[in-house]
Amino acid sequence: MRLFLDTASIDEVRQGARMGILAGVTTNPSLMAKERGVTYRQRVVEICEAVQGPVSAECVSRELPALLEEAREIAAWHKHVVVKIPIDELGLEATSLLAREGITINMTLIFSANQALLAATAGATYVSPFVGRIDDAGQDGMEVVREAVEIFDRYHLPSQVLAASIRHPRHVVEAARAGAPIATLPFAVLKAMVRHPLTDVGIERFLADSRTYDRESAREQASS
Repeated sequence: MRLFLDTASIDEVRQGARMGILAGVTTNPSLMAKERGVTYRQRVVEICEAVQGPVSAECVSRELPALLEEAREIAAWHKHVVVKIPIDELGLEATSLLAREGITINMTLIFSANQALLAATAGATYVSPFVGRIDDAGQDGMEVVREAVEIFDRYHLPSQVLAASIRHPRHVVEAARAGAPIATLPFAVLKAMVRHPLTDVGIERFLADSRTYDRESAREQASS
C-alpha cells in the first residue's frame, strides 16, 4: 500500500518525505484556506517538487466548459499534478473527456460502490471513497472500500482505490487489509502510526542502559 498525505502544509509534506514513506499528496480548497501568503498554484507546485509523486489538486468550477478549462490549467502546473473532480453527472462527463486527453483524474467524494464503479468506467485513475464520512452517516465506510477493490479486481479496471477521510491509524490497517492500493491521511494520523507506548519505553530503557554503560566504562578506564 502507498501512503499519501491529505494536507496543504508544505512543512508536513517535507517531514513525510524525509521519513521516506510518502508516495503522494491530496489537497483541496478547504485545506488551502488554512494556508497564508501563497497561491494555490504555488503551493501545489511546491508540494510536487517535495514529494515527486502524484499530487491531487481539486477543481471548483460547476459548468462543463469552465470545469474543463480549469482542469486543463491545473494539469499543466506540474507533471505530478492529478486533477481532482467530485463525482456527479458533471464530474463524470468532464472526467470522460479529460481522461481521453491523457489527464490524470482523482474522482473524489465517493460514498458508494456504485459511484466508485461509475468513476472507474468514466476513466478516473484514482477513486476516493470517504471512509470517515461514510462512518459518520451510520454506514460502514470500509465496506465501500472493500466492494470497490473487489469490483475493480474482478473486472480488471485500471482505476485505483484511494481510501480517503482516514480518521485514525486503525483505518489505515483496515484499508490495507481491504486491498486499497493507496490511503491518504492527515499528518496527525501519520504521526500516530509511528508512535507506540512500548516503543517509547524501549527507547528510554536503551538510553538509560547506554548511560549506565558509559559511566561504568569511564570508571574502569580511570582505575586502569
